[in-house]
Amino acid sequence: MAFSHNRKKTPIRIAFGKIVRTRRLAKDLTQEQLAEKCDLHPTYIGSVERGERNIALENIIALSRGLECLPGDLFPPNKV
Repeated sequence: MAFSHNRKKTPIRIAFGKIVRTRRLAKDLTQEQLAEKCDLHPTYIGSVERGERNIALENIIALSRGLECLPGDLFPPNKV
């Protein structure tokens, strides 16, 4: 049985990704620059922004540090 990533786009993943992208663009960062700041791979940043990742807590913290915000700032309001 082959291992496959769960890349199912869900409303919460999509909303989270949009917030990450909005904050990244507001800081005038490329995905590559944010990835470097977070010690993550650029393709990982792209998949988060597209809502394809069920992101781990450690990576949420890394993204918040890279985006210079609180981890909670990356979560959408309870409307999803």
